[in-house]
Amino acid sequence: MASSSSSSGGRLAGTLALRRGSAAASLIPGLPDDVAAIILCLLTFPDQSRLRATSRAWRLLLSAATLLPLRRSLHLPCRHLLCLFPTDPSLASPILLDPAAPTAWWPLPPLPCSPQLYGLANFATLAVGCHLYVLGGSCFDARSYPLGHPSSSAAAYRLDLAHSQHTWERLSDMLAPRGSFAFAPTPSGGGVIVAGGGSRHPTFPSNGSRTGSTEWYDATARSWRSAAAMPRERAGCVGFVARGAGNGGEDEFWVMGGYDGYTTVGGVVPNDVYCRDAVALELWSGKWREIGDMWEQGERRRLGPVATLSADNGSVTEVFTLDGSDVFRYDFASNRWLKEATTRRKIPYTESCGFVSMNGELYVLTSAKIPAEVSGPWRQLKKRLALEFQVYNPGTKKWRVLTIHPPANAPIDFRTAALCTVEL
Repeated sequence: MASSSSSSGGRLAGTLALRRGSAAASLIPGLPDDVAAIILCLLTFPDQSRLRATSRAWRLLLSAATLLPLRRSLHLPCRHLLCLFPTDPSLASPILLDPAAPTAWWPLPPLPCSPQLYGLANFATLAVGCHLYVLGGSCFDARSYPLGHPSSSAAAYRLDLAHSQHTWERLSDMLAPRGSFAFAPTPSGGGVIVAGGGSRHPTFPSNGSRTGSTEWYDATARSWRSAAAMPRERAGCVGFVARGAGNGGEDEFWVMGGYDGYTTVGGVVPNDVYCRDAVALELWSGKWREIGDMWEQGERRRLGPVATLSADNGSVTEVFTLDGSDVFRYDFASNRWLKEATTRRKIPYTESCGFVSMNGELYVLTSAKIPAEVSGPWRQLKKRLALEFQVYNPGTKKWRVLTIHPPANAPIDFRTAALCTVEL
């Protein structure tokens, strides 16, 4: 392993020397370039971003085009970062967290949209390679009182994390405006596929809208293409691409959960009608197939947040959902959710939480305040805002707990916050 790492670093350092010129200085004075390249490769992402401006050689080495092949040649695990949108992305900057350095948060620029006109919610965020996407959402007119009815957004933004200068790029609008919809990266081409969604008022769901339209973003052509609509309209759903799950090993885009209508309790209080089934779009033939109910009537009310684990080739191998304090694993063969584990700390139904997969583990995020001693003559104990991570490893069936302090001034409501992971 050491000889392989040295040879890989040596080859890359030689390439860097040729591109910089024969008279170029070493990466780190006093160290061979192959050793210096490995050291820089092991730095956390925030440190790498800051150090790109040190010199031309460091900017070249710490670029994605050079850094990612080097990490693979050294057989280092892919670096997964947690991207957190604490609230409306036009008001608050999204932030990145490197799990290798849980105290190193890296702020990203806010979306280039006017915060005086609208508040954005129910948007989708996902990473495809080094690109971070923010799609759609529900826009609330902040100028009206009381808060007006929401309108769906078709806006699409993309941020290239491989560049040292992080600037959001406005992409062409989606063919249909939508918020709270299913989305996933396409298996090839670096694109995105979306389905369903709509807009809804947080108090009056009957005033919202739903759609069954499906489309995908062609990153090469930089345009959206329409696909076959879902068998019926639904919003609030989740999606993922299951490779080889269809007939003949066909890749499929799965859409689970959500709601497709509403009813009233006592003829007055509106109540969503949640979907218990799933549908799958065959990506080669372009046809949808319907999948039966995933749970029995009364077993649970709705599908909770979903996280997937993927193999090295990107294919989804496991699908999990969080229902209160219980984690369930989806069994493709029986079309049922099987209980996997229970969180170490019980999560009340009134408490919002995030659920995301990273580095082969499942992260349950909750916002809390923990006692923190304040230095001073009275040495009082004050509560400080914190994020608690309950991390579950499906392989070892064990939990661990992390507590960190985010750069946010208010508790994070995960009903409006958004999470995704970025692989660099």
